[in-house]
Amino acid sequence: MNKLDSARSSDKLADQPRPMTGNEAIARGAWEAGVKVAAAYPGTPSTEIMENMASYPADDVVAQWATNEKVSVDTAIGASLSGVRAMASMKHVGMNVAADSVMSVTYIGVHAGLVIVVCDDPGLHSSQNEQDTRVFARLSNIPVLEPADAQEALEYTRLAFDLSETFDTPVIVRATTRLSHTRSPVVLGPRTEVAAKGWVDDSKKTVMIPGYARLRHPLVVERVEKLSEHFSDSPLNRWDKGDTSYGIITHGTCYPYVKEVVPDASILKMAVSYPLPEKLIRKFAATVDRVIVVEELEPVLETEVRAMGIEAEGKAFFPRVGELAPEVVREGLAKAGLIEAPPAAHDWEVEPIMRPPVLCAGCPHTTSYMALRAIDALVPGDIGCYTLAAVEPLKSIDATVCMGASIGNAIGMAKANTTDRPVVATIGDSTFLHSGIPPLIDAVYNDANITVVILDNKITAMTGGQDHPGTGKTLRGEETHEVNYEELCNSIGVKWVKIVDSYDTGVLFQTLREATDFKGVSVLIAQRPCVLDPVKIKGPTLIVNPATCTACQVCMNLGCPAITWIDELFEDKHKVKINPVSCIGCTLCAQICPSDCIQPLTPQAETTAV
Repeated sequence: MNKLDSARSSDKLADQPRPMTGNEAIARGAWEAGVKVAAAYPGTPSTEIMENMASYPADDVVAQWATNEKVSVDTAIGASLSGVRAMASMKHVGMNVAADSVMSVTYIGVHAGLVIVVCDDPGLHSSQNEQDTRVFARLSNIPVLEPADAQEALEYTRLAFDLSETFDTPVIVRATTRLSHTRSPVVLGPRTEVAAKGWVDDSKKTVMIPGYARLRHPLVVERVEKLSEHFSDSPLNRWDKGDTSYGIITHGTCYPYVKEVVPDASILKMAVSYPLPEKLIRKFAATVDRVIVVEELEPVLETEVRAMGIEAEGKAFFPRVGELAPEVVREGLAKAGLIEAPPAAHDWEVEPIMRPPVLCAGCPHTTSYMALRAIDALVPGDIGCYTLAAVEPLKSIDATVCMGASIGNAIGMAKANTTDRPVVATIGDSTFLHSGIPPLIDAVYNDANITVVILDNKITAMTGGQDHPGTGKTLRGEETHEVNYEELCNSIGVKWVKIVDSYDTGVLFQTLREATDFKGVSVLIAQRPCVLDPVKIKGPTLIVNPATCTACQVCMNLGCPAITWIDELFEDKHKVKINPVSCIGCTLCAQICPSDCIQPLTPQAETTAV
């Protein structure tokens, strides 16, 4: 019985399994491990980890939102070096932001356990790429644990802190969207209180100047070798012995897919993806006639196994893009000639109903992009809900790269001087604080002729309504300092800064024209709370009077999901109607309607509405 099992066996919760998502289980595992400081920037699919950390007593763990992923990792590093267990969590692209710190702390090591949870997004459910964190782990020489379900998510996270302290290394726990958001039964355990160790003066270990870093690098190489030996003998790995005509090497959420398709196969399910348990892999490969690697995204395992001199196959049969699933595994194994091909698909055609993605009814960002389209601006956008303005009907974003890139992109576009269109960067309030301030400083410093529109909806909306330094509230809902964007921009040196209400359509359009007419850096703060988070805002419902509607379709340019065409022609015209359930009463449609046919719902008006 391992340490985790023995801890659970004496706890009153041990015989009470409960359904938990992978993210909930990761948070629970960190709490059980005695984590004292935890920080994160919200990003799907990792957001709920830190939200769940905040559900545990504040006396147990300091749980907080950071302005970006690097700050979250730096916070965790500082806590670890101060002698308490610490954790940072993020989505896969967040690792790019944190990379500078991560690459150095792998040399420094830890004082108390340091765990970095990274949630990848195969299938691009809510991301701009399918980056594979396992590749980054190889670059940074950090061990990676790969849980397959929520129970393992809890146990591996808890174990990660012990591994971190045993081998003097940060440890990555890697999840994917499917694990993060899928529920499975979990047996809980008690919290282990870990005494704080305090700070230890050892500058040759903690100060990464070249002379000290040269001393640390050989230790990192030695550590990787020791970890490979350790994992080769670890009971966390699972060897399902079966048919020896072929063997499958896999890990994480790929394992249940393989087990479902070929339950009688020889399967080596590894608990880690770096460093690989080389002795175990060689032993497994020697028992089967053919080695197949089943993994999502990049051929990381396949490449490493081949480097051992083992004739492994994998990506010849399985895709490098998107998520795997039982049917994908079945098709791949059939392509490899190991099982019979799946039955032919049905012979009827299924035509899905197209539902283009649109902003929410009453979204305050809508008018900003309508105005930008009206002035034919060249718009580098950023990461957030407002990215939906890249498609019809708003269709006014011309480029989107990554978090915080919009302002830097705008600087380059303006300096290239290849267009007569005004260059306007759009960026959300949370994203501006995440990584938009340095490029704004750069724009002022280099005298770029650009406009920046800060879309301030007072929340981190895209990931579910999390607070940030601009909301005046912490993760636990406590009141704190609220960033003043106007003062911040002025302090940077921006000479033209104005705040407008996103719902005041006429003023917003006119102010945007003034901003783009200004020579130099101008900042327009379009301000109005999100209509859904943290609470749903709803005003008087609006209706359309068909008698005065001219079927001009101007209101349809909003892309509001509450506005639809009527089922049949009305007076030989294709007129519109408003769904009273979806309408939140923002009045944007009424403000732009040229015939004044959209009015608040009243008993009298209801009799004439469609």
